[in-house]
Amino acid sequence: MKKLIFLGVLVAWSLGSCNSQSDHGHEGHDHATEAHNHEHDHEHDHDHEQHAHEEAGHSHDHEGDVHAEEEGHAEAASDEIVMLPAKAQAAGVETGTVEPGSFTQVIKTSGQVLAAQGDERVAVATVAGVVSFKGKVTEGMSVREGMPLVLLSSGNIAEGDPVQKARVAYEVSKKEYERMQALVESRIVSEKDFAQAKQAYENARISYEAVAKNHTDRGQAVTAPIGGYVKSLLVKEGDYVTVGQPLVSITQNRRLFLRADVSEKYYSSLPSITSANFCTPYNDKVYALKDLNGRLLSYGKASGEGSYYLPVTFEFDNRGDIVPGSFVEIYLLSQPMEGVISVPRSALTEEQGSFYVYLQLDEECYRKQLVTLGVDNGERVQILSGLKPGDRLVVRGAYQVKLAGATNAIPAHSHEH
Repeated sequence: MKKLIFLGVLVAWSLGSCNSQSDHGHEGHDHATEAHNHEHDHEHDHDHEQHAHEEAGHSHDHEGDVHAEEEGHAEAASDEIVMLPAKAQAAGVETGTVEPGSFTQVIKTSGQVLAAQGDERVAVATVAGVVSFKGKVTEGMSVREGMPLVLLSSGNIAEGDPVQKARVAYEVSKKEYERMQALVESRIVSEKDFAQAKQAYENARISYEAVAKNHTDRGQAVTAPIGGYVKSLLVKEGDYVTVGQPLVSITQNRRLFLRADVSEKYYSSLPSITSANFCTPYNDKVYALKDLNGRLLSYGKASGEGSYYLPVTFEFDNRGDIVPGSFVEIYLLSQPMEGVISVPRSALTEEQGSFYVYLQLDEECYRKQLVTLGVDNGERVQILSGLKPGDRLVVRGAYQVKLAGATNAIPAHSHEH
């Protein structure tokens, strides 16, 4: 009986132990399953995050490409200038198209404008006396023929008043002539003596009329012999002058000379010179002899003593405000050239020894363009490189466009080509 009870207890204990192991097995299986699920979820999440990161990187690269492209456009447009048409017109900006044309070889030198011979007269003293000017007489002033310039006072000089002396001489010779005229009719005096008396009378009359014509209470007036301009005053107020002494030089400036001094190294080129342009220092204006009825008079075969320069002389009409005696820059024009690209000097700007023009891209956009210069004739400059036929550029007002470029650079995306 005791054995049966013991066996029963043993069986019961065995069954309980099996159930406990089974539960622990299930729990272990569940933990393994959870671990597997956790690893799978973690790997899946990591792959997803990595994919998302790669997509973010791709997006970042795309944004970088766009940014780089915009920077490229900005760099390409950085030298463009915006100037609205209304502003350009107000600033005097003018444009033109580049077209090859005729040009000439140029010899640049210096020289002087001179008054042409025959266009000058000098007013001289008609009597001896002390100089006083009639009003304000200055060099360069305009005068008309017969206009009083100088008064000569003779009242206080030892020789006496020349007008009074001429009047007395005239009256004496007149009486002698009238007396001889009555005597010759009676054959009391010879025809020869009468002729001498008549000649003396005529001379006295002419002298008296000459001095009496311009006589005033203040003295004898000396007038301008021709109309023109006062070139030089040869005396000063208060000077004592004698009869025939030069007082004032008058020029009409109808024809002027242009004398160029050319280095001897250009001697072989002198026969090819046809005309010239010149620039004056007082108004920075360029004059072309072809517009002033100019012509070449001569070119020197030899230089002056102690000089290494040869004279080349032109004659031209004075139609402007050219001052005789002024020193000028001269551009001698010689052998012609064809198919040359040239621009007006007003189209050029200079920066640190380099020269630029401004191309017009469209109605309101411009771009600075570096150019290489050739010969300069004073009006236009030959362009060796930097321009091509058909280019449109600023020919007047380039400096205004340059100023606009300093403060008004075009935005990168606002101009489309």
